[in-house]
Amino acid sequence: MRALPRERGDAAEASAARFLEARGLVVVERNYRCRLGEIDLIARDGETLVFVEVRLRQSRDFGGAAASISYHKQRRIQAAAGLYLSRLRRTPNCRFDAVLLDRLDENGIEWMRDIMSG
Repeated sequence: MRALPRERGDAAEASAARFLEARGLVVVERNYRCRLGEIDLIARDGETLVFVEVRLRQSRDFGGAAASISYHKQRRIQAAAGLYLSRLRRTPNCRFDAVLLDRLDENGIEWMRDIMSG
């Protein structure tokens, strides 16, 4: 029996969290949702707050997981991050990362750091 899309998404986010934690990041929030958008994972990498988009794709036919992070999606993530940061007493250094999975296999994870710089 195939998993439902939300179950697959939850499994991908759990894999991404384990992957990042194994590399020293501390996940501080999962599935942050607000009226402006959603952020899959929020983590700390030392003093840096990292907003993480997790993408799962079953096929590379249309560019794989990285190609699915559109300009519109990036803007929604940035808007949600801005609202999240407005709740904090001070604004830390921040970056936006992506954890890409082309299937539910922790050996095939790609971590892209600072995907929205410049």
